[in-house]
Amino acid sequence: MINLEQYSQWQDWTALAFFTVCWFGYAVYSDRKDVREDSLFSATNRMRLQWMREMLGRENRSVDAIIIGNLTRSFTFFASTTMFVLAALVSVLGYRERVNAIIADIPFAKLSDGAFWQMKIYLLIIIFIYAFFKFTWSLRQYNYVSLFIGAVPDYRARLNEHEHLAQKGANLTVNAARHFNNGLRAYYFGLAALGWFVHPYLFIAATAWIVHVTHRREFRSTTMKILNA
Repeated sequence: MINLEQYSQWQDWTALAFFTVCWFGYAVYSDRKDVREDSLFSATNRMRLQWMREMLGRENRSVDAIIIGNLTRSFTFFASTTMFVLAALVSVLGYRERVNAIIADIPFAKLSDGAFWQMKIYLLIIIFIYAFFKFTWSLRQYNYVSLFIGAVPDYRARLNEHEHLAQKGANLTVNAARHFNNGLRAYYFGLAALGWFVHPYLFIAATAWIVHVTHRREFRSTTMKILNA
């Protein structure tokens, strides 16, 4: 005879395992060199290298400072937003009954008991802490890019080193962009984790949908095709 409580817990554990495998599996897949070369990230990396080459040939580099300022504003926005999200998640830990009362109106919803309620909240907290560290580290690295641009020689000097310096500057921006991309991906999977509050199967479906959307945008989007053309 099937134990309904054990079956219910099995659904939750299966959904959590599926989520973990999808997130880490997709991260490994997207970082493979043979896959990465045909991606939106790879296309923008080529633009970053060209940006550094153009920067080294400019006498006035104010436009480069403006670009970095625009980029860092985006990172600052996500980092500060993540702090608000974390504060809200911590405060909602004691509102299980109220949230269950809201979710109970959904026909197929599965209400959370004490242990799994905390597990769901802690999962989101871990996701957004990870995102916060990624965004802030990306922001710091763009500060280093600013220092790099300020430190490179005059556009008429050391011409034989320009390509080496362009590669170094591009690598700095690529690394910063990679961390920002990972933080943004955490946001996507954090949205999928919200489905767990309704039902484990919705959690699984939302995770699969996030993987599909993320893959399509990074490897099959119109933007990627235009940049690679």
